Amino acid sequence: MPGSPASTPERPDARFGVRALLAAVALTLVAVPLGLLLFLVKDGWSPLLSVDEGARDELNSVARGSGGFVDAMEALSTVGSTRVYLVLFAAVVVWLLTQRRPRLAAFVAVTTLGSWGLNNLVKLAVDRARPVLPDPVAGAPGLSFPSGHAQAAMVGYAVLALVFLPLLHGVWRTLAIVLALVMVAAIGFSRVALGVHFVSDVLAGYVLGAAWTMAMVAAFSAWKRERGNGETTPSRGLEPQLGSPP
Repeated sequence: MPGSPASTPERPDARFGVRALLAAVALTLVAVPLGLLLFLVKDGWSPLLSVDEGARDELNSVARGSGGFVDAMEALSTVGSTRVYLVLFAAVVVWLLTQRRPRLAAFVAVTTLGSWGLNNLVKLAVDRARPVLPDPVAGAPGLSFPSGHAQAAMVGYAVLALVFLPLLHGVWRTLAIVLALVMVAAIGFSRVALGVHFVSDVLAGYVLGAAWTMAMVAAFSAWKRERGNGETTPSRGLEPQLGSPP
């Protein structure tokens, strides 16, 4: 009895097409909440306004009664500020260039600077004023939606994880991921606690940051493949070879 025909191995093009489709679906699913948040903010949906104003007032009440709390929130905001963000990633880009990883350096530069520019464009388009409080504990210039600190934290810690995963193993990798998640949440919380952003601003920053990072990872993967350098594996970092000598 003749044996069953040998199965045809899946072509790399087919695998890449499936991954590209999944990336597009994931990006769409991430972008939908941003569009919904934007619509609800512009429409003045009362349940969302209630959450925004309630969190603003309750946290302002806590902050006015605790100088230590304000100092801690300001420290977190400073860690997530644009000046720290840009200096940190400039250093990462320089380090990657010294390691002869120009592709990865380009990914970091484009992803971080592009996120900063995108945030400013969306702010101008939405034109939402910052929270107004009778007794504020902090102030911030510019517009409110989406939170630049929240978006920068989402993008920044994701980029750091993707770049440095090849250098981390075992418990250190787990600790790094947990620390990144905690810092993203803490920086976003600090902006609401200081009364310079609404909850919906922070959520929008997270969603926009996640969508932008996913888009850049997909573009980087396609770029690598077109140049014959294989496919990226985000679970092991964008360039697993970084852990080995170039």
